[in-house]
Amino acid sequence: MDTFVQFIDQWAWIGWLVLIAVFLVIEMLSLDFTFLMLSFGSAVGLVTDLVGVPVWAQVIAAAAAAALFILFLRPPLIRRLHRGEDPTKSNVDALLNLRGVALQEITQISGQVKLSNGDTWTARTATVMPIPQGSPIAVTSINGATAIVRPVND
Repeated sequence: MDTFVQFIDQWAWIGWLVLIAVFLVIEMLSLDFTFLMLSFGSAVGLVTDLVGVPVWAQVIAAAAAAALFILFLRPPLIRRLHRGEDPTKSNVDALLNLRGVALQEITQISGQVKLSNGDTWTARTATVMPIPQGSPIAVTSINGATAIVRPVND
């Protein structure tokens, strides 16, 4: 058993290098900074091995460093990454609350609307009451390729 412990102690640096490489590859696939923080923790484990710290202490140091990196370094990195995102709504989000006009009577079963962005959609009313042709509407949600609309009384 003593020779096994010596073997682990002698070759632990290779294990740390392998962990760093594996975590970096997983990070490249996931892109959420968690595995990057784990690789930083493994780098701390590698450094502690190179200065001669026992393996059990290396593991504790690596785990503590990874936890600290995840708790304190990852959140500002994620905020910085998402800081430059385009705030403009797109896809279905851009259609919510968009105004338009009923091209034909809209019921809970059928209807058609022309939205202010120029799109023509099949529509259903969100209310029990039908919406007459020519009435102003607003989109409340999208269900597949159908706009769920409500009447607007401006």
